[in-house]
Amino acid sequence: MDDWANLNRYPSANAALAAPAPGEERVVFMGDSITDAWPRIGPFFAGKPYLGRGIGGQTTPQMLVRFRADVVALQPRVVVLLAGINDLAGNTGPSTPAMIQHNLCSMVEIAQANGIRVVLASILPALDFPWRPGLQPAAKVAAMNTWIKAYAESQGCIHLDYFTALADERGGLRAEFAEDGIHPNRAGYAVMEPLAAAAIARALAQP
Repeated sequence: MDDWANLNRYPSANAALAAPAPGEERVVFMGDSITDAWPRIGPFFAGKPYLGRGIGGQTTPQMLVRFRADVVALQPRVVVLLAGINDLAGNTGPSTPAMIQHNLCSMVEIAQANGIRVVLASILPALDFPWRPGLQPAAKVAAMNTWIKAYAESQGCIHLDYFTALADERGGLRAEFAEDGIHPNRAGYAVMEPLAAAAIARALAQP
Protein backbone atom coordinates (compact mmCIF):
# COMPACT_ATOMS: atom_id res chain seq x y z
CA MET A 1 0.00 0.00 0.00
CA ASP A 2 1.09 3.59 -0.60
CA ASP A 3 2.92 5.11 2.39
CA TRP A 4 0.85 8.30 2.38
CA ALA A 5 2.47 9.83 5.45
CA ASN A 6 5.99 8.57 4.54
CA LEU A 7 6.31 6.64 7.77
CA ASN A 8 9.20 4.74 6.18
CA ARG A 9 11.42 7.83 6.00
CA TYR A 10 12.90 7.82 9.52
CA PRO A 11 12.50 4.39 11.20
CA SER A 12 16.18 3.43 10.78
CA ALA A 13 17.44 6.76 12.07
CA ASN A 14 14.99 6.62 14.96
CA ALA A 15 15.96 3.06 15.89
CA ALA A 16 19.64 4.01 15.92
CA LEU A 17 19.07 6.66 18.58
CA ALA A 18 19.77 5.83 22.19
CA ALA A 19 17.42 7.16 24.82
CA PRO A 20 18.33 10.69 25.90
CA ALA A 21 21.16 10.75 28.41
CA PRO A 22 20.45 12.21 31.85
CA GLY A 23 20.29 15.96 31.48
CA GLU A 24 20.24 15.84 27.68
CA GLU A 25 18.03 18.56 26.24
CA ARG A 26 16.93 16.78 23.08
CA VAL A 27 14.86 18.79 20.62
CA VAL A 28 12.99 17.49 17.58
CA PHE A 29 12.15 19.76 14.65
CA MET A 30 8.96 18.53 12.95
CA GLY A 31 7.95 19.93 9.59
CA ASP A 32 8.08 19.84 5.82
CA SER A 33 10.81 20.60 3.28
CA ILE A 34 11.90 23.73 5.13
CA THR A 35 12.72 21.59 8.17
CA ASP A 36 14.00 18.72 6.03
CA ALA A 37 16.60 20.84 4.24
CA TRP A 38 17.84 22.78 7.26
CA PRO A 39 20.45 20.25 8.55
CA ARG A 40 21.86 19.89 5.02
CA ILE A 41 22.05 23.60 4.18
CA GLY A 42 22.87 24.87 7.67
CA PRO A 43 23.71 26.36 10.00
CA PHE A 44 21.88 23.89 12.25
CA PHE A 45 22.74 24.24 15.95
CA ALA A 46 26.27 22.82 15.99
CA GLY A 47 26.92 20.60 18.98
CA LYS A 48 23.31 20.48 20.10
CA PRO A 49 21.28 17.25 20.42
CA TYR A 50 18.73 18.52 17.92
CA LEU A 51 17.04 16.25 15.39
CA GLY A 52 15.40 17.18 12.10
CA ARG A 53 12.28 15.22 11.22
CA GLY A 54 11.01 17.16 8.23
CA ILE A 55 9.71 15.62 5.01
CA GLY A 56 9.43 17.62 1.82
CA GLY A 57 5.93 18.43 0.61
CA GLN A 58 4.14 17.29 3.75
CA THR A 59 0.93 18.74 5.10
CA THR A 60 -0.33 18.81 8.68
CA PRO A 61 -2.44 15.63 8.42
CA GLN A 62 0.62 13.69 7.25
CA MET A 63 2.70 15.08 10.11
CA LEU A 64 -0.04 14.18 12.57
CA VAL A 65 0.03 10.56 11.38
CA ARG A 66 3.77 10.26 12.02
CA PHE A 67 3.98 12.51 15.09
CA ARG A 68 4.12 9.69 17.60
CA ALA A 69 6.84 7.78 15.73
CA ASP A 70 8.97 10.76 14.74
CA VAL A 71 8.55 12.94 17.83
CA VAL A 72 7.05 11.27 20.91
CA ALA A 73 9.06 8.05 20.61
CA LEU A 74 12.31 10.03 20.52
CA GLN A 75 11.64 11.43 24.02
CA PRO A 76 12.59 15.04 23.35
CA ARG A 77 12.31 17.80 25.91
CA VAL A 78 11.00 20.15 23.20
CA VAL A 79 9.38 19.88 19.78
CA VAL A 80 9.63 22.76 17.29
CA LEU A 81 6.62 22.53 14.98
CA LEU A 82 6.67 24.38 11.66
CA ALA A 83 3.75 23.38 9.46
CA GLY A 84 0.91 24.58 7.27
CA ILE A 85 2.36 26.09 4.11
CA ASN A 86 1.78 22.95 2.04
CA ASP A 87 -1.79 22.73 3.29
CA LEU A 88 -2.35 26.21 1.84
CA ALA A 89 -0.86 24.95 -1.42
CA GLY A 90 -3.29 22.03 -1.45
CA ASN A 91 -0.58 19.36 -1.59
CA THR A 92 -2.90 16.68 -0.21
CA GLY A 93 -6.13 18.26 -1.34
CA PRO A 94 -8.09 21.33 -0.32
CA SER A 95 -7.61 22.39 3.31
CA THR A 96 -9.71 24.92 5.16
CA PRO A 97 -8.11 27.02 7.91
CA ALA A 98 -10.07 25.00 10.47
CA MET A 99 -8.63 21.73 9.14
CA ILE A 100 -5.08 23.03 9.48
CA GLN A 101 -5.80 24.39 12.94
CA HIS A 102 -7.30 21.11 14.12
CA ASN A 103 -4.21 19.17 13.03
CA LEU A 104 -1.88 21.63 14.75
CA CYS A 105 -4.01 21.42 17.89
CA SER A 106 -3.83 17.64 17.86
CA MET A 107 -0.03 17.61 17.57
CA VAL A 108 0.29 20.12 20.40
CA GLU A 109 -2.05 18.08 22.59
CA ILE A 110 -0.16 14.84 21.89
CA ALA A 111 3.15 16.51 22.73
CA GLN A 112 1.88 18.06 25.95
CA ALA A 113 0.21 14.82 27.05
CA ASN A 114 3.65 13.20 26.80
CA GLY A 115 5.47 15.90 28.73
CA ILE A 116 7.03 17.52 25.66
CA ARG A 117 7.21 21.30 25.58
CA VAL A 118 6.05 22.90 22.35
CA VAL A 119 7.54 25.67 20.25
CA LEU A 120 4.94 26.59 17.64
CA ALA A 121 6.43 28.46 14.69
CA SER A 122 4.81 30.93 12.35
CA ILE A 123 4.48 29.91 8.71
CA LEU A 124 7.17 31.47 6.55
CA PRO A 125 6.20 34.25 4.12
CA ALA A 126 5.00 33.23 0.65
CA LEU A 127 3.69 35.23 -2.29
CA ASP A 128 3.23 32.28 -4.64
CA PHE A 129 3.95 28.56 -4.96
CA PRO A 130 6.34 27.65 -7.81
CA TRP A 131 4.70 24.21 -8.12
CA ARG A 132 1.15 25.63 -8.04
CA PRO A 133 1.14 29.28 -9.10
CA GLY A 134 -1.75 31.67 -8.81
CA LEU A 135 -3.06 30.82 -5.34
CA GLN A 136 -1.95 34.14 -3.81
CA PRO A 137 -1.24 32.72 -0.35
CA ALA A 138 0.13 35.82 1.41
CA ALA A 139 -3.14 36.84 3.08
CA LYS A 140 -3.86 33.24 4.10
CA VAL A 141 -0.39 32.92 5.62
CA ALA A 142 -0.91 36.13 7.59
CA ALA A 143 -4.30 34.98 8.88
CA MET A 144 -2.97 31.57 9.89
CA ASN A 145 -0.02 33.18 11.67
CA THR A 146 -2.39 35.38 13.67
CA TRP A 147 -4.21 32.24 14.80
CA ILE A 148 -0.94 30.36 15.54
CA LYS A 149 0.29 33.15 17.82
CA ALA A 150 -2.98 33.36 19.73
CA TYR A 151 -3.29 29.58 20.04
CA ALA A 152 0.31 29.19 21.23
CA GLU A 153 -0.22 31.79 23.92
CA SER A 154 -3.51 30.22 25.02
CA GLN A 155 -1.95 26.78 25.43
CA GLY A 156 1.30 27.72 27.15
CA CYS A 157 3.38 27.03 24.04
CA ILE A 158 6.27 29.21 22.96
CA HIS A 159 5.48 31.20 19.83
CA LEU A 160 8.36 31.39 17.34
CA ASP A 161 8.00 34.28 14.91
CA TYR A 162 10.02 33.54 11.79
CA PHE A 163 7.66 35.57 9.61
CA THR A 164 8.56 39.06 10.79
CA ALA A 165 12.30 38.54 10.31
CA LEU A 166 11.96 37.04 6.83
CA ALA A 167 9.08 38.94 5.19
CA ASP A 168 9.30 41.74 2.65
CA GLU A 169 6.84 44.62 2.34
CA ARG A 170 4.44 42.50 0.28
CA GLY A 171 4.34 39.60 2.69
CA GLY A 172 6.67 37.44 0.65
CA LEU A 173 9.97 35.85 1.57
CA ARG A 174 12.75 38.39 1.09
CA ALA A 175 14.79 37.67 -2.05
CA GLU A 176 18.11 37.45 -0.23
CA PHE A 177 16.78 34.63 1.94
CA ALA A 178 15.49 32.28 -0.79
CA GLU A 179 15.93 31.54 -4.48
CA ASP A 180 12.38 30.33 -5.12
CA GLY A 181 10.34 32.46 -2.72
CA ILE A 182 9.53 29.49 -0.47
CA HIS A 183 12.60 27.57 0.69
CA PRO A 184 15.24 29.40 2.75
CA ASN A 185 18.83 29.43 1.59
CA ARG A 186 21.79 29.46 3.98
CA ALA A 187 21.27 33.16 4.69
CA GLY A 188 17.63 32.51 5.53
CA TYR A 189 18.47 29.69 7.91
CA ALA A 190 21.13 31.89 9.52
CA VAL A 191 18.32 34.29 10.44
CA MET A 192 16.08 31.48 11.66
CA GLU A 193 18.64 29.70 13.84
CA PRO A 194 19.00 32.29 16.65
CA LEU A 195 15.25 32.85 16.69
CA ALA A 196 14.68 29.13 17.15
CA ALA A 197 17.46 28.90 19.74
CA ALA A 198 15.88 31.67 21.81
CA ALA A 199 12.44 30.02 21.60
CA ILE A 200 13.88 26.66 22.64
CA ALA A 201 15.64 28.28 25.59
CA ARG A 202 12.33 29.80 26.69
CA ALA A 203 10.61 26.42 26.38
CA LEU A 204 13.32 24.68 28.40
CA ALA A 205 12.97 27.31 31.11
CA GLN A 206 9.26 26.63 31.53
CA PRO A 207 8.34 24.90 34.81
